[in-house]
Amino acid sequence: MSIELAPPDSRIFRGWWVVTGAFAVMLLGFGCAYSFSAFVEPLQRDFGASRGSVSLVFSLAGFLYFGLGIVSGPLADRWGSRRLAVIGMLLTGAGLALASVARNLFEVYAAYGLGVGLGVGCSYVPAIGAVQRWFVKRRGFASGLAVSGIGVGTLVMPPVASLLIGQVGWRGAYLALGIATAVIGVALSLLIENDPRDCGLGPDGDPPLPQAQTAAAAGASVREAVTSRRFVVLYLSCLICSFGVFVPFVHLVPYATDHGIAPSMAVLLLGAIGVGSTAGRFFLGGLADRMGRLRALLASFAGMALALAIWGLSAQFWPLAVFAFVFGVFYGGWVAVLPSVVMDFFGGRNVSGLIGILYTSVAFGTLIGPSAAGFAFDVSHGYTLAIFAAVAANLFAAVVMLIGVGGFSATR
Repeated sequence: MSIELAPPDSRIFRGWWVVTGAFAVMLLGFGCAYSFSAFVEPLQRDFGASRGSVSLVFSLAGFLYFGLGIVSGPLADRWGSRRLAVIGMLLTGAGLALASVARNLFEVYAAYGLGVGLGVGCSYVPAIGAVQRWFVKRRGFASGLAVSGIGVGTLVMPPVASLLIGQVGWRGAYLALGIATAVIGVALSLLIENDPRDCGLGPDGDPPLPQAQTAAAAGASVREAVTSRRFVVLYLSCLICSFGVFVPFVHLVPYATDHGIAPSMAVLLLGAIGVGSTAGRFFLGGLADRMGRLRALLASFAGMALALAIWGLSAQFWPLAVFAFVFGVFYGGWVAVLPSVVMDFFGGRNVSGLIGILYTSVAFGTLIGPSAAGFAFDVSHGYTLAIFAAVAANLFAAVVMLIGVGGFSATR
């Protein structure tokens, strides 16, 4: 794209403005996606649908926005991340707006599932891939700061959505969120730059190096990376853990209301995930640069398993709030550290494409996990089996990572 949005202060390293743009893209895209839990009850009521069939709306969108990275990542490596981010914000806004006029649940699948799924899929991997190229020494912190937009979005957007639903109904809420995402998201996407070399800069604000010496130029080919033991282990670990990771984002609010917690309080539990997620992205993202990013990734799997076990044993607001915060911390750490581990292992030559391929594992888990939990609820009228299956999945992912790559012995 030819439009430039100049950084407000040239004394600030331009990479931090790239982080700001990526932060905004993730806040709006994932904030709207993760507010879906607030829409479950009104959609279920208005369309006379089961909880499993309504949950499938989120699962389809999640499958697309993680799975599309296999296309958007390589496109960003070729065309630039900004262009993909702008397209993504427009698609997300359009999908939400079209969902507001849906006449049946199938049309919600098409509008929300395709619009939000394709939109977030176009913008997420290109935005986080761009951040990796702008930093070396502080890559974990910068990546954590960028993806903390997801945590802030999870904190802010569900209460906003709930308030809008109360004022203008779920249709008006989707329309308002769609317009805001398209307008604000496109504007802030213009801050994203694909590579510091394009601006005559080097990573971390250092003087630019010859192309052959830069992290962005070096690295494995896609074929070399995806056939390596390390990539296979990363892929399997993420696939296994993601069967359970996204269950709370759809079912925590219904779980809470099923246990007598008022809807206005139940939606705050998603906000608690957002608070924890934001803290985890800052804390674990920065800590990973010192303790080793692979170790931090392993800790994230184990921490999510522990938190989900707390959920399975809780039925009142405050224990559920503890679960939500702790889960958010380790979920945020997982999301923050994973792209940096890919960069550490395989270099920056094809980093967006490799992150996109890796996230297809998360796509399959997101497609199956939340909808399976919903259908399990329809049969058993409870979430116990789904929750403890999610605990087991995260523990197994940690074991696969530890055995396959040696998480405790790795320094990076």
